[in-house]
Amino acid sequence: MTAKHRVLILSVSAGAGHIRAGEALAKAAAAHPETGDVLHIDALRYTNKIFRRFYSQFYIDLVKSAPVLLGWFYDAQDEPWKTEKMRLMLDRMNTGPLVRQIKKFRPDITVCTHFLPAEILSHLIKHERIDTQLSLAVTDYYVHAMWLSRLFHHYFVANEESKAQLENIGFPPERISVSGIPVDPVFSEPWDRAALRAQYALRDDVPLLLVSAGALGVSSAERIVEVLGKLTAPVQIMVVCGKNEKLKQTVQKQLARGSTPDHLSFRVLGYTDAMDQWMKAADLYIGKPGGLTTAEAMSCGLPMVIYQPIPGQEERNSDFLLENGAAVKCNHLTTMAYKVDLLLQDEGRLAKMRQRALALGRPDAAAQVIQTLINERQFEPVNIPRPPRGEKTKEKLKQIGRKLPFAKDDIEPGFPG
Repeated sequence: MTAKHRVLILSVSAGAGHIRAGEALAKAAAAHPETGDVLHIDALRYTNKIFRRFYSQFYIDLVKSAPVLLGWFYDAQDEPWKTEKMRLMLDRMNTGPLVRQIKKFRPDITVCTHFLPAEILSHLIKHERIDTQLSLAVTDYYVHAMWLSRLFHHYFVANEESKAQLENIGFPPERISVSGIPVDPVFSEPWDRAALRAQYALRDDVPLLLVSAGALGVSSAERIVEVLGKLTAPVQIMVVCGKNEKLKQTVQKQLARGSTPDHLSFRVLGYTDAMDQWMKAADLYIGKPGGLTTAEAMSCGLPMVIYQPIPGQEERNSDFLLENGAAVKCNHLTTMAYKVDLLLQDEGRLAKMRQRALALGRPDAAAQVIQTLINERQFEPVNIPRPPRGEKTKEKLKQIGRKLPFAKDDIEPGFPG
């Protein structure tokens, strides 16, 4: 009898998306007949308190108070291999318990939904301290340089552009799959919109807007509710406040104080584990384009109205949706009601956006990732070599030379080749 594969899923609780992707992969792995033990770990639980704070709460703090700084940091670090040695050194200093946990579990297959544990595992495999099949599932529609690993088995990316991006860096195309971002298997289940609306006491003849503050409640939901009260079309509006109980209470008080027009109806919801049903019942999603949220919405054929994308990865996700006709972007709240009204009044345009969203959706991504890795169980890892000593310096000098005022595009600076 063939031994079943032990599967380890490694996530990081820096935002909710990486964890949700890990949970989706764990479910898909547990459902596969050729897998045995499946373990899903939040890697940050096995690091020290300061390191954990930096990776989780510090990110949320920047989103709230200094998004521009976050965007600058994102762009500054987005150069292939620029900070790999420094990051690996910091990670190794703070992840000793994680390494011990991985060795204890002895996984055959390991999938990372964040770059932090991938860096550690790549180092361990290279030095033959652990034998596992390391793969990465990128959770945005753009591959930031921090996701790059020199030793791996397979990359799973959200779109064809991300695959081209990795290929141009030197990654072998046969080890890059456009699987989509892993979402919970419930998103692949068929649905009846009329039945879902009846289940939640919603009208089937009036559009439903889903306003999401995200799983962490980081959003401008209160102000959005105010401007949506100016909509002229009849609409049902569900405001999902996530885990932010204070925000939920604030919005409820706001609605109780105000006078809602007869053609509008508002409902407020806290955290829910039935987001798939709400997305399947809705006509438009209003909020931020996080990687997992975007993938879930596309799996449901749900067009998006993007507001205040976080600088960096969410801006890249926003670009992808806009280029593919599955979203509109609202740069300022003063025009949100106007833009939503236009969409709701143009049924043909909204139908096309729904079709485009559904075409972008990949609800079976998690199952595809697991099946691919089982099929490739005997494959040797890919090793992206570092350039010979001195080559980096030479290339850096060439880059500097190209920026000098006297350097011309068609003349290579006079550094030795």
